[in-house]
Amino acid sequence: MLFELVSATAASSLEGGTKAMSGGVPLDFDRTVLLQIAVFAVLIVVLKPLLFDPVLKVFALREQRTEGARATARELQEKAGELLQRYEKELERIKQVAADERDLLRSETSKLEAEILDEARQATTRIVDEGRRKIEHEVNSIRVAVGAESEKVAQMIVERVVGQGVN
Repeated sequence: MLFELVSATAASSLEGGTKAMSGGVPLDFDRTVLLQIAVFAVLIVVLKPLLFDPVLKVFALREQRTEGARATARELQEKAGELLQRYEKELERIKQVAADERDLLRSETSKLEAEILDEARQATTRIVDEGRRKIEHEVNSIRVAVGAESEKVAQMIVERVVGQGVN
């Protein structure tokens, strides 16, 4: 059954193909074709100013605005690039100024630290010298006192030794 259906379809397509090749397509060229051409021409004449021209103007205006927006965007992007470059240069300059200022502060701090240490050394030396003088003075006064005391003790020892020997 399937075979019969396929063979019938193939036979009918072959018949249609031979008719088309033989040029047997009938073409009626009567008033309806002329009427359709006339309607088409009238529609072109009427629709061109009413529809096609305004639509083409809208397309042109849209294209013009798009190009204008692109040009504006390019200009803005160029300005942004210039601003970024200026910003980076200014930032670099500020970093350099900050580094110079930091170095200056470090050198001033080092000088101040050296001055403070020098003053502290001088004060320490003065305190040590005063302490040594006081100690030396006290040692001398103790020596004098011990010397006087030792004479008294020696005198007492002599008196006791002499006093015992007499008894």
